[in-house]
Amino acid sequence: MVKCDPFDCRRLQLTVSVSDTRTVNCGDPVARFPPDAGRSDPAILYPVGFVSTTENIDEIQSAAVAEIAAADTPEALEAARVRHSGRKSALAAVLAGIGGLPPEQRGAVGKGANIARQAIEAALAERQQALESQALSASLTADALDVTLPGDPVRAGAQHIVTQLWNEIEEIFVGMGWQIADGPHIEDDFHNFTALNIPEGHPARAETDTFHIAGPANHVLRTHTSPVQVRVMETQEPPIYVVCPGTVYRREDIDATHGAMFHQLEGLAVDEGLSMAHLKGMLQHFVRELLGPTFEIRLRPDYFPFTEPSVEVDVLWTDRRGRSTWLELLGAGMVDPNVFAHCGIDPERWTGFAWGLGLERVAMLRHGVSDLRLLFDADLRFLDQFGDAGSVR
Repeated sequence: MVKCDPFDCRRLQLTVSVSDTRTVNCGDPVARFPPDAGRSDPAILYPVGFVSTTENIDEIQSAAVAEIAAADTPEALEAARVRHSGRKSALAAVLAGIGGLPPEQRGAVGKGANIARQAIEAALAERQQALESQALSASLTADALDVTLPGDPVRAGAQHIVTQLWNEIEEIFVGMGWQIADGPHIEDDFHNFTALNIPEGHPARAETDTFHIAGPANHVLRTHTSPVQVRVMETQEPPIYVVCPGTVYRREDIDATHGAMFHQLEGLAVDEGLSMAHLKGMLQHFVRELLGPTFEIRLRPDYFPFTEPSVEVDVLWTDRRGRSTWLELLGAGMVDPNVFAHCGIDPERWTGFAWGLGLERVAMLRHGVSDLRLLFDADLRFLDQFGDAGSVR
């Protein structure tokens, strides 16, 4: 036999009946109820012959709610929760002993015990919320914010000079009624080479010049944005006026004027009766919109597999010291009839011209940058100099 838990008896202040009609108080022998309950369950330890009544349950509830309401810290509330709703609580003993009550008492005691349990749980939730609100108020008071103080300065960013140029050229051509097109960066052999009249054995197809993809056969990182033009001609009926900006990749040694990744912007026009005169007029307008109304261009013969005839376009450039010279700006030409045939366009009816430029080259020319690598180093000391498109701060 073991003695009754004096804390529980003092808290409940109960006098209980035993089966042989003796009256026992705190300190009297205790047993487990029902009699066959194992000693491993301390939740139902109480005086011998404990009789659950609705009065007992009301006292259990009142004592629990009072202690919960008096808890002034989260630790005190947790202790009250364990005492009044835990496995060793008096209410748990009442619930465990319902099966040993006379049948006529079980319903009333069970209902009363459940009501008490709900009331205790509600009191716990309410007190927890009140303590959390008090803690928040105290924290706000201790960490008061002076809203009259000036805020931390936010550093304004700016677009990269290549992005500035990209957007500006797009706006020029959209203003002329052209469309913008994009395409995949990983291209198949047909769209990147064959459809553009680049034959087998051409140096551009070699692994020394082009990044080949491990996986799908005959796939590469696109070496120009010309494949986008092919895809447009495959899916759209002429007339076509489209510009194709994007990132391209070539197996180059990186130095002051070369990179393995850079940006191109190409254009394509397909219509009836287009000629080199239309190409030159369009390019002259474009250069003056981009660089200024006084700039002149000249066309020099050149060779590209996908255009015939082909030209290099130079611009008359005056540097900051007042020296003028012709600088190569872009390549262009009339679309080769073989390219039209690969794309399902009748070369007897339709003619077209195409052109393309490297955005980094133009940005370097425009801003006086001597080393291509500066555009990719992400050095804010360099990039902060170019806050506005087309000008240096």
